[in-house]
Amino acid sequence: MRVIVIGAGVAGLALARGLLNAGHEAEVYEEAPELRTAGGSVSLWPGSTAILDELKADHTGVGRRLETLESWSGDGRELLTIDLTAAERRYGHPSVHVARSELVELLADGVPVTYGMPVEHVVPERAEARLADGRTVRGDVLVGADGRRSVVRRALWGDDPAKLSGWVTWQGFTTMPTALTETHRAVMIAGAKGLCGLIPAGQGRLLWWFDVRSAPGEPFWGDDTRVVERLRERFGGWAEPVPGILETITDIDFFPHHRHVIPPVWGKGPTTLAGDSAHTMPPTMAQGANQALEDAWLLAGSLGDLRGYERARSKVARRPARLAATEATNMQRPMVELLSDRFVTRLYTTLLRRYSNYLLTAS
Repeated sequence: MRVIVIGAGVAGLALARGLLNAGHEAEVYEEAPELRTAGGSVSLWPGSTAILDELKADHTGVGRRLETLESWSGDGRELLTIDLTAAERRYGHPSVHVARSELVELLADGVPVTYGMPVEHVVPERAEARLADGRTVRGDVLVGADGRRSVVRRALWGDDPAKLSGWVTWQGFTTMPTALTETHRAVMIAGAKGLCGLIPAGQGRLLWWFDVRSAPGEPFWGDDTRVVERLRERFGGWAEPVPGILETITDIDFFPHHRHVIPPVWGKGPTTLAGDSAHTMPPTMAQGANQALEDAWLLAGSLGDLRGYERARSKVARRPARLAATEATNMQRPMVELLSDRFVTRLYTTLLRRYSNYLLTAS
């Protein structure tokens, strides 16, 4: 089949790769002038690393394998630890933290993409898209993988359904040596002031991020010229390596959190959606890239039943999306230290399966 893919992010590239591997034709059109490598890094759970293997995208040596996910208090006390190797043993694939640039480069290898080509109009009923250069392309199937501001979704759903959650993320990398940089430990520190996350990303890099409450016109919003100073004031008293990282900040990226209800059916006729265009969710559950890969994997084998693909994926994607929409992981939970590491490890291992069509099918 001939498939037109709009968008060359994680979902679009992974889908095109899967389609080509299966013997289909795939044409990818991307608005950006080149591969979009901006952004921080992403955590890929066992279902996603398994999908990368199926896509023949060799992730060996890319990023950093994760062994634990730890919750700390602001003063550095370890409250609980999730053993991620339990999920690795259960599902046969590791959890890996990788820079987004490395992930998209891995997925883009061998995939033909036409860059600098915005889509101006979509006719869902005919799997047809009019490009900015005046050409019209048509396939047996058209997939909108063009993100939260999706042109394809607008043709299907109308106005953008996503709303601000009231939280934002400021993030970046540090190459300053820390006690975590060369480890396999992910750390989340939640308190009344917000959340700080720290995860090694390989090659001497540590991803840091701060989640705080904010809205347009308020401090910590994207146009806040004092944001670095404000972050230092708010989090500078927390345990190391937080103060040291705050002092090194030069480049910093801003991401407002959006959420929306995921409908059971996304598309119409021969047109469907994948990735953030179908299920925008806050990053608090570290599921955005994972759900995009899940879409790509299932859709590549479901071209003959697009509504079946949408129902299967919406049922699963809703689970992390609903929890992420509460922003629960950003909030201080004094009772968390009463839970046992063994209990939370078993719970998390189970949740990873419930969040993955691949793992639900394979195990």
